[in-house]
Amino acid sequence: MTRWYWQQVGGTLIEEFCAVSGSRSWGTRLLDGVLIKGGELRIARQAEVEIKGQDIVVTQTKMGRWGMYLMGQAFFSVQLMQRFEPRSVKSVALVGRDDEVLRPLLEQYPGMHVGRVPCRVDEAHKPLERTRVTERIGRREPPRFGPRGGTATLRQF
Repeated sequence: MTRWYWQQVGGTLIEEFCAVSGSRSWGTRLLDGVLIKGGELRIARQAEVEIKGQDIVVTQTKMGRWGMYLMGQAFFSVQLMQRFEPRSVKSVALVGRDDEVLRPLLEQYPGMHVGRVPCRVDEAHKPLERTRVTERIGRREPPRFGPRGGTATLRQF
């Protein structure tokens, strides 16, 4: 989804951008993507680019309906990127399904946007038809949990 978005807007893409390196006191914070607006149309490594003074877009993605977890990632990614001293930062939550309650809560803040990808995207970043999860994994029904269906183990998936 990140690459699909990048192909729509252009610029230089850094995937899995490390905004914070982990330590014993805090965790590593990876952003799904950082796009340098107006940059060369390419995918670059983090060490190959300079963020300082650039206009950037941070992306966080979720294939299904987005929720408060992704909303928090999108919101706080902007703050995490400030230490790199960009000229401007926008954040885009890329989602497969929108949430009409959460969208206005995020978009009321400057530079916060939700981008809905119209359908699933394959590895070549071309839209695919939607398929049910059960069809993709070769099951007619999802596994049952609880007293009637037994318990599931990781091997079943």
